[in-house]
Amino acid sequence: MMSKRLYLSPPHMSGRERQFVQEAFDSNWIAPLGPQVDAFEREFAAAVGSKHALALDSGTAGIHLALILASVGPDDEVIVSTLTFSASANPVVYQGAKPVFIDSERASWNMDPNLLSDTLARKARQNKLPKAVILVHLYGQSADIDPILAACNRFGVPLIEDAAEALGATYKDRSPGVFGKAGIFSFNGNKIITTSGGGMLVSDDVDFIAHARKLATQARDPAPHYEHSEIGYNYRMSNVLAAIGRGQLQVLTDRVERKREIFATYRQTLGDLPGIDFMPEATWGRHNRWLTVITVDPEQFGATHEDVRLALEAENIESRPVWKPMHLQPVFQDCEVAGGTVAEELFATGLCLPSGTAMSEQDQMRVVAVIRATQA
Repeated sequence: MMSKRLYLSPPHMSGRERQFVQEAFDSNWIAPLGPQVDAFEREFAAAVGSKHALALDSGTAGIHLALILASVGPDDEVIVSTLTFSASANPVVYQGAKPVFIDSERASWNMDPNLLSDTLARKARQNKLPKAVILVHLYGQSADIDPILAACNRFGVPLIEDAAEALGATYKDRSPGVFGKAGIFSFNGNKIITTSGGGMLVSDDVDFIAHARKLATQARDPAPHYEHSEIGYNYRMSNVLAAIGRGQLQVLTDRVERKREIFATYRQTLGDLPGIDFMPEATWGRHNRWLTVITVDPEQFGATHEDVRLALEAENIESRPVWKPMHLQPVFQDCEVAGGTVAEELFATGLCLPSGTAMSEQDQMRVVAVIRATQA
């Protein structure tokens, strides 16, 4: 009989969600908006240290709204981290603009500040500065924000932070996502906390969030009838899903600690294997270890990361390669890229291991045993 399926990062309910969901049902606030949404926005803003928050149906919607408010339009350019999921770059194309991709540095695997600075300087000389920079905080680790923000400010380009994977992480004791003009978080089913599907847009700019709120609610003007002076979107989070989010938010600290424990166990049980290394933790912050990510050197280990993935899959264990860089994706093959070799190397050797906070020690030892057995 096949062992139970081990997923990469499945949802993990705490039990506290039921109270808030019951409140939504008891009050009959099942319509898209309501008091659970309002409370979730307040509580989330306080949790990450932002002045304002807007609950949405996805993190992607948050990026899209941020780009609209940055006046991104046809033929504009937007700089984006290349090592990321496509949702970081797709909204650029929604606006008819063109992504320009930036390679990673090795300390955190995130956007290289020097490459960004050089690219902005070059674009300024060409009189073609980008309309925005989308900085991704990858796999739960903050990028080196200070030099990136300094470069953006030097050239007057707004910084949008994609912190979809980084809730609960820190950069110099603050949450990533709150340094730029706007930050985006995700509550997709595989994230460190979930609302089933959903996201949050945060900013210290009250007018920015107010305008985003209007756009996300079909851009209704204040009138007794339906009046629209600009194009809007149906991007708001439902009251029921916000209730789930409130319960999840209460256990965020516990989830981060458990993720870090899982990483520590993997490092302890696999760290002695030749050719196996782990995503580093940069000196400037605390990694939430949303996923434990290893790299596999086939010459030292005797097998490739794909060999390991297939061996795990044969035992009904999900693992996944590191994000394929955006500049290698067919849909973005004609886009400009600065650097690229670091991201390409990480894609060629990196593997994400099961990291669900509800996994047992026995579950984790199943993963470890398969990886150790794969070594030639």
